[in-house]
Amino acid sequence: MRSRFMKRVLFAGAIAMAAFCEGGTAQVKEQALWSENFTQAKAEAAAKKVPVLILFSGSDWCPPCQMLDQSVFRKKEFADFASSGKVVLFHADFPRNKVQTDELKKQNRQLMQTYNIDGVPTVVLTDAAGKEFARTGYRPGGAAKYVAHLEELLKKAPK
Repeated sequence: MRSRFMKRVLFAGAIAMAAFCEGGTAQVKEQALWSENFTQAKAEAAAKKVPVLILFSGSDWCPPCQMLDQSVFRKKEFADFASSGKVVLFHADFPRNKVQTDELKKQNRQLMQTYNIDGVPTVVLTDAAGKEFARTGYRPGGAAKYVAHLEELLKKAPK
């Protein structure tokens, strides 16, 4: 029992240290880029004729979610990709310690069921109507590789 606890503590410490040591690049995850209203995100995607990128995460308790956030979503390469207008970003978060409205919790739970999400982080790409065409999750290698991966997935988008 103690051994498992210590492994978890060491793993969490390693993640924190990796995030701290990663420095040197700007921390750029802007909340304004990520919608928390799926209806609005789909409407924006329809108006711009682009897909929706849905991030399912547990922002304050899930180590792989936090790694994805630190190594990809807070980096300039992803910020450039996000601001290019190729996708509309939507975040379905399932935090343990962050306060959310009941309406937001209900929306996110419903989306988790709709997209059959069985673990986080999961990234789902949909058309503007919400029809899924690709899915991925955490991938090591940093922001540039992750953006390249997303670009490949976007090629599957319905025309």
